[in-house]
Amino acid sequence: NNRIIVSNIVGNPGEADGNGYLSVLSTDGKTVTQHWTDGMDAPKGMAISGGKLYVADITKVRVVDLSSGKLVASIAVPNAVFLNDMTSDHTGKVYVSDMLADTIYRIDGDRPELFVRDPMLASPNGVFADGDRLIVASWGKGIKPDFSTAAPGGLLSVDLASKAISPLPGAQTFADLDGVIAIGETIYATAYMTGTLYRYKAGGAPEAVAHFKPGSADIGTDGKSILYVPLMNEGEVAALKID
Repeated sequence: NNRIIVSNIVGNPGEADGNGYLSVLSTDGKTVTQHWTDGMDAPKGMAISGGKLYVADITKVRVVDLSSGKLVASIAVPNAVFLNDMTSDHTGKVYVSDMLADTIYRIDGDRPELFVRDPMLASPNGVFADGDRLIVASWGKGIKPDFSTAAPGGLLSVDLASKAISPLPGAQTFADLDGVIAIGETIYATAYMTGTLYRYKAGGAPEAVAHFKPGSADIGTDGKSILYVPLMNEGEVAALKID
């Protein structure tokens, strides 16, 4: 709808403090509505399905009416620890990563279910539905209190039908990854701790294509040629045109 929806954590990313909200920006970077949807805690990744916006919010998934911005439902996800990024597949099902539990949940309408839980996911952060697979950006293994890792993360693929997990060749243990999207055959992922934006194509190696300050998080796209990168520590959203 020619707009950008931004999730605002406002405080500790893991604290249910009631401070979180959603904003709407124009595509030229102006604030249209600062407080479009209130009543959240620490909203992070989002996905659109069936005229609704699904928002990851610690242990709940918030459901927002896309036309009005009204918060219409909160779906509690049993056993969730730290829900992070979301995506929707071609059938309308939505997926949400639980970064601190090596888990991805699937939600069909208003019913959450365990989709896959596996140490191979290595703190899954970014998720992006790409045809018959999920692309997963992993933060890494052995997360420390400062969110650094014993071993950095990489890119994985999860088959939607079989749930089989496959590391993407050449894209393993290279960075603590946060957001991920795909445009055509190219995958883009952010590394939160360094602020690096990476580009990856099958058969190659991840390539650093842009550098921000630390805090680059769940990225979005217009699906064609623009990437939107939220810079959490700066309170900014950057837009990049892909050449």
